[in-house]
Amino acid sequence: MYKKIPLSGVSNMEWLRLRKSGIGGSDAGAICGVNPYSSAMKVFRDKTCEEVEELDNEAVRIGHDLEDYVARRFMEATGLKVRKSNYMYRSVEHPYMIADVDRLVVGEDAGLECKTASAYSADKWEDGNIPLHYVMQCYHYMAVTGKRTWYIAAVILGKQFIYRKLEWDDELIYRLVEMENDFWSNYVIPGVIPPPDGSKACDEVLAQYYHTAQKARAIELVGFDEKLRRREEILGFISALQEEQRQIEQEVKLFMGENESASSECFRVSWGNVDSTRLDTKRIKEERPDIYLDYAKVAHSRRFEVKAA
Repeated sequence: MYKKIPLSGVSNMEWLRLRKSGIGGSDAGAICGVNPYSSAMKVFRDKTCEEVEELDNEAVRIGHDLEDYVARRFMEATGLKVRKSNYMYRSVEHPYMIADVDRLVVGEDAGLECKTASAYSADKWEDGNIPLHYVMQCYHYMAVTGKRTWYIAAVILGKQFIYRKLEWDDELIYRLVEMENDFWSNYVIPGVIPPPDGSKACDEVLAQYYHTAQKARAIELVGFDEKLRRREEILGFISALQEEQRQIEQEVKLFMGENESASSECFRVSWGNVDSTRLDTKRIKEERPDIYLDYAKVAHSRRFEVKAA
């Protein structure tokens, strides 16, 4: 069972605020740890902070503008008819779960998610595959709406159109609901930041929360000695592997000499010329300090360092 929230006449800012009131389909993959571009920590900040972030980049614009096109291609490929919903759905049993779906399939207990993907990510759709965070998005929509089938259609820009069909899976949906309930009950409601997962998304969130250090303030470091020793071991492994990587590259360069490219049955290697222009900021600062000051921009950040006691 679900409640319908009308979206007709709702402004984009109001819609963004509605999305902050629960877990949406695009949040599901991050909460499950399978979204390479987000994290549970990032979703937590989005749901708990006062500010409303309005995404405005080329990828978002392309996805929005091509949604109708993907839906039309799906109808052409399948013979099915789809329509817009104009509602946001909220689960009655799990009110922290909301769904803002792209399309509903007419005459079938199903929905449709429309995607666009760059040619560089085409391999993620090969052999019937679907990126995992999109899979979780579709199953989230099924869990909220109760619909037994969800289609996902994608245009791989400049290459092809594809679509897949996902069927209801009791175990998967049960686990998904449990994970979302845990996230909402144990982190969002009490305002507890979820643990980090090593992703860049977590780095960004931590920088947003703790962007400025209070100078001369120090605390005792408790419970991290073993983890920091492990960090030192990892850095040693990385250094050794990077040295081995450089040696392999140097051997290939020595073999290539002045040739720009080389190929085998397995690999293609290029070692081409690259021209770049850089400003000599040191010279500008010395010779034209007035210009340097006019255009200099101070960047504020925090540097993380670990040293042996």
